[in-house]
Amino acid sequence: MEEVYAFGGNPLDRVSERRSDAAWIAGLLDDPASRVVLLSALKPRVRAADGALPTIDWQTLGSWRAHIETGATCILLGLADGKARFALDATAASLPATAGTELGDLRALAGVMAGGDAAVLGEARAMLDWHARHRFCAACGTPTKVDSAGWCRRCPACKAQHFPRVDPVVIMLPVHGERALLGRNARRAGARFSCLAGFVEPGETLEEAVRREVHEEAGLTVARVTYVASQPWPFPSSLMCGFVAEATGSEVTMDRTELAAAQWFSRAEVLDMVRRSKDGDGAADSLAPPIAIGHQIARRWASGEY
Repeated sequence: MEEVYAFGGNPLDRVSERRSDAAWIAGLLDDPASRVVLLSALKPRVRAADGALPTIDWQTLGSWRAHIETGATCILLGLADGKARFALDATAASLPATAGTELGDLRALAGVMAGGDAAVLGEARAMLDWHARHRFCAACGTPTKVDSAGWCRRCPACKAQHFPRVDPVVIMLPVHGERALLGRNARRAGARFSCLAGFVEPGETLEEAVRREVHEEAGLTVARVTYVASQPWPFPSSLMCGFVAEATGSEVTMDRTELAAAQWFSRAEVLDMVRRSKDGDGAADSLAPPIAIGHQIARRWASGEY
């Protein structure tokens, strides 16, 4: 059975085939049943009542039309039960204080809210961040305009179209016999261990990227590469592609610009690390938190799945 991790399992119908239908989109904007989630500085507004899981603070769209019409970026996320769900960049707006609501950090929220809500907010964050980073045409430098309900930017000068991009990242657990290699990133604060990871480069397959990254970071040669799962990661917009990588040897030559530490662990040791990270123990020999696919790859290997 397929496992779905944080930011996966988006329940919305993305209706990609209708995004270019301007009349239909206009009707959704006028529909009193349409709802919008507000993000300020990429932090989503959520409802956080005491004793309950945080949920998306869906607002009626009509009260935010003035902001949309004066240029605030608005994205059609999709449909829920046939009703439109939008995301609005409200960074420039003065958000009224409302009891029971707050702007939340999405990484923290993902661990405590329903998976579907986290996935919707991940889509919203990634899309609004993309628009903020791509306001000018990469071909001629002219300011671009939002099109296709937020899923395209068009250049009025050279007519170029620009679409959101997802950056593929390989994240892998090198294994040799009954031990797995975990590392600590040299550029990121914290003492927890995680899988190795790196961006896929132009002209290589995912498997080739796994072999290259493991060799670059740990000096290991990888034979078989086994796919485990993937995870959308909206910081800013990556697709984490998870693998187990079988190393042909165990002698590590660590790239100290990438890793602060690298160590082999047994299955039992990794299971102990899984438990500690779930308990919130940030000790050096614990894993990244459960929302991270690196945690899940290590857990599944230690449990005997790979």
